[in-house]
Amino acid sequence: MRYYLDAEFNGFGGALISIGLAPENADHPRFYGAVECRDPTPWVAAHVLPVLDTDPVAYEALQDAFADYLAPDPHPVLVADWPEDIVHAARLLATSDGRRLIVSAVSFELAEVVSFSSAELSDVPHNAYHDAVALRTFCTARRGMNGATSG
Repeated sequence: MRYYLDAEFNGFGGALISIGLAPENADHPRFYGAVECRDPTPWVAAHVLPVLDTDPVAYEALQDAFADYLAPDPHPVLVADWPEDIVHAARLLATSDGRRLIVSAVSFELAEVVSFSSAELSDVPHNAYHDAVALRTFCTARRGMNGATSG
């Protein structure tokens, strides 16, 4: 299944704050989690932390929850609009002691999103789950208009 991905992080290249997956099948459970953000940038403090809408957990707990969520799918495809979202998702699947958390194949896709703006299309901008839903809506509508089968 395809899962539309968004992550919030503490400035470009910064630590992960939250991650959301909106499955292509809206009846499938969603994934959303966050970790504590120490020393947030002023922009993150003003725009991301106020809309977090979940209690942060330890990074290792987020890793386990993320891997457990994806594990039942034999070939999950994570679709993102930004390369750093993919980086953070991939990092969640590898432990600090060098283990891979899931054994199924995981694919990542960087969607073509020329006119996509999560700040304009998301119900709750800068909330990773709501931004992932906006990406899913955008990509699904675009696929429908183009008759294409990709992102």
